[in-house]
Amino acid sequence: MRNNSIYITFNAAAVAAAYVMLGLSLWLAPINIATKGYWAMGVLLLTASLVNLVKFRMDQHIADDTVSRIEQAKNEKILSEYVARD
Repeated sequence: MRNNSIYITFNAAAVAAAYVMLGLSLWLAPINIATKGYWAMGVLLLTASLVNLVKFRMDQHIADDTVSRIEQAKNEKILSEYVARD
C-alpha cells in the first residue's frame, strides 16, 4: 500500500477546521436555539450520509477489483494451459 499519511493528515485537519468554523458560525448566528439545533442535526446527518456513501463506494471499488483479478487469473490460466498444450 502507498504511504498516504501526509494526505490523510492534511484532510483530517481540513475537516476538523471546517467543523470548527461551522460550529463557530452556528454558535454566533443570530437565531434561536431550536433553529441552531435543527441545523446541527442536519450537519450531523449529512456527515453520516457522506461517511456511508464513501464506505459504499470503497466497498464497490474493492468488489470490482476482486472480480477483475479473478477474471485476469482465469484468463492467464487458460492461456498457460493453451501454450503448454502445444
